[in-house]
Amino acid sequence: MTFSGYLVCLAGICWREGLRFVNQRGRFLSALVRPLVWLFIFAAGFRSVLGVSIIPPYETYVLYEVYVAPGLVAMIQLFNGLQSSLSMVYDREVGAMRILLVSPYPRWFLLLSKLIAGICVSLLQVYAFLVVAWFWEVEAPPIGYLTVLPALLLTGLMLGAMGLLMSSLFRQLENFASVMNFVIFPMFFTSSALYPLWRVQESSLVLYYICLFNPFTYAVELIRFALYGQFDAFSALVVAACALVFLIGAIIAYDPSAGIMARRGGPDAAK
Repeated sequence: MTFSGYLVCLAGICWREGLRFVNQRGRFLSALVRPLVWLFIFAAGFRSVLGVSIIPPYETYVLYEVYVAPGLVAMIQLFNGLQSSLSMVYDREVGAMRILLVSPYPRWFLLLSKLIAGICVSLLQVYAFLVVAWFWEVEAPPIGYLTVLPALLLTGLMLGAMGLLMSSLFRQLENFASVMNFVIFPMFFTSSALYPLWRVQESSLVLYYICLFNPFTYAVELIRFALYGQFDAFSALVVAACALVFLIGAIIAYDPSAGIMARRGGPDAAK
């Protein structure tokens, strides 16, 4: 296997994921409608009640919809990461990934290629949302739309790797879909996506510590600071560490000799 062969394999997986996304228009619309409902209805309704004072990275008082925009961006990546992994549950049983997983290419490379393809799709969704939000007067500094790109790549990697790790535990779509609801909403609501942590601390110390131990909180903060041209080093470190742990866990779980898939009799059991 040559370097060009690896590139062809990566391009093929990304191309296939892109075609799937283009053909599933409902997926794109749902990815936009979900955060836009929060932005247009929820945030607008609570604007006067939940105004946000001056906290980094903001240099002045901001409207509530401005504050929740980074959290909604992270929500898009969270849903996309787990939805991409949901397709992995199907693909590894009867789809194209069933063939690729028994190909000569290393397992870690195939899983990483799947993650990269999912991240590319999530970037399209995120920037489409940011364009619509801009017309709603939720604007970041012009440079922020560029500086947020590395943050989106890192958070997309973490959330996608988490989804891949979860997908290794299930063989049926129905089971995985139900578990998604027990992961997405708790992660989203116990984070700084909808409210500053200092407000959470004032109301519930227990919930505050739960938010602190939630990796999604640091994904939101990394995106928030990056949108304003700033770098949150601690959040980046936490997100990178979690991404590495989730990715290593997914690679081990999909390893036919040592992973969960072998013990469950997955597509690798015959190897």
